[in-house]
Amino acid sequence: MIRLYGSRHSTAARCLWALEEAGVEYEHVALDVRRGETRSREYLAINPNGRVPALLDGELTLFESMAINLYLARHYDGGLKPVTPGDLDLAIMWSFWAANEVEALVRQLVRNRLYLPPDERSEATARRAEQLLEAPIAILDAHLAERAYLLGDRFSVADVNVGHGFLWLPAVDLDLSCWPRLADWIERCGARPAHRRVHGGSRGVQAGDRIPPGTPDPRGGSLG
Repeated sequence: MIRLYGSRHSTAARCLWALEEAGVEYEHVALDVRRGETRSREYLAINPNGRVPALLDGELTLFESMAINLYLARHYDGGLKPVTPGDLDLAIMWSFWAANEVEALVRQLVRNRLYLPPDERSEATARRAEQLLEAPIAILDAHLAERAYLLGDRFSVADVNVGHGFLWLPAVDLDLSCWPRLADWIERCGARPAHRRVHGGSRGVQAGDRIPPGTPDPRGGSLG
């Protein structure tokens, strides 16, 4: 059986969403980074980075949430698998794009609007992240002009990998009225039954529901 390590309060939630979409049996080991559970000798033998998520499937061990999801899509499908080899390449491209252009900015925004104690927040940092997010938001909104999902009219692993970060934007009350196609895509992704099972029936990320992906633990380590 597949075993996934990591709390749903981390980027492991991205993989839990993919596992639910794939419809495969799995065991979820909800490690708490803040209690040092990812620094145990046993876990470091699985992921020497001491971070989550990590996935075991037989003899295979994987870490990095987007890589895990691409593996799940290729080997278990459940509707996640890109239809053509070109679509797989596009899914990889969009995954790298989200990792490089989006995730760090979303992390800054959510940390300074939701997660950090009020006296530790920097609204200037949040506003700067919001401004820098406008470019990738506009790119994705334009891409969705003639398609319902990233690879066309069919939901895929690309939407899970990219959507995991974008689903934070409504939770911080980011005004998406200038990008209605993106807003509609976020709504469609958040309403999927697999996503709602991971997040307790919620149609999207709720303020206080999860710790932002990659949030540093004040005692060391990372929650993503």
